[in-house]
Amino acid sequence: MDQEQVVAKSKARGSDIWDSLRTLVYAVLIAVGIRTVAYEPFHIPSESMLPTLLVGDYVFVSKFAYGYSKYSVIFSPPIFEGRILGSAPRRGDVAVFRWPQDPSIDYIKRVIGLPGDRIQMRDGALYINGEPVKRRRIEDFERRDRFGNVQERIEQWEETLPNGAQYITLNLSKYNSGDNTGVYTVPAGHYFMMGDNRDNSQDSRVPVEVGGVGYVPADHLIGRAEIRWISIDQSASLLKPWTWFGALRWSRMFTGIN
Repeated sequence: MDQEQVVAKSKARGSDIWDSLRTLVYAVLIAVGIRTVAYEPFHIPSESMLPTLLVGDYVFVSKFAYGYSKYSVIFSPPIFEGRILGSAPRRGDVAVFRWPQDPSIDYIKRVIGLPGDRIQMRDGALYINGEPVKRRRIEDFERRDRFGNVQERIEQWEETLPNGAQYITLNLSKYNSGDNTGVYTVPAGHYFMMGDNRDNSQDSRVPVEVGGVGYVPADHLIGRAEIRWISIDQSASLLKPWTWFGALRWSRMFTGIN
């Protein structure tokens, strides 16, 4: 093989490597762009939003629903303040936001109070601006084991907000501290968030200084949870791939979130 052939092959290998790197860079940039401006996937790690969201649900969150803040971008660079192309959340939206105490941590709750609203809980019932939110008792939520056996029954209520948004809440106990509160007046530019699992949710009823959520600033909103795209129960093991298929909750896959 002469020197020209060696040089040609070397150039060809260099070109192939560069093409591969360029393709990888483009793929990363496209993925980051979609995650920043369109949809971002999130995993549900806790039961604070039962029965709407289960542990092991994976949801797509619309990033353009509320516009963009610095928290919409990976690593949250301080490139601008406030929100751009923003629109206000609707009461009843299930929203992902950054925890005011530590903005590196994501939370997911339901938007209950808008700026200026007065929110209160009385004997487990939700009041907005002095008026009780319409609710009705429905069949119990059944917590089941992997074999389908009922382990626990929990009281369920269907709430209907003033704007017509409907969803289901759980009531674990009649004597929880969050069932009777003072009146919370939502500051301008902030939102009041609550979990659907009312007795098992650290939300805006608890001040941020003691580990709760407190009032959520508008620029901490990430987006609206719109669809469950996959759901895996806790019987699956990461190190046992043969358990993955049986752990899928097929009926929850690609379903909307109310």
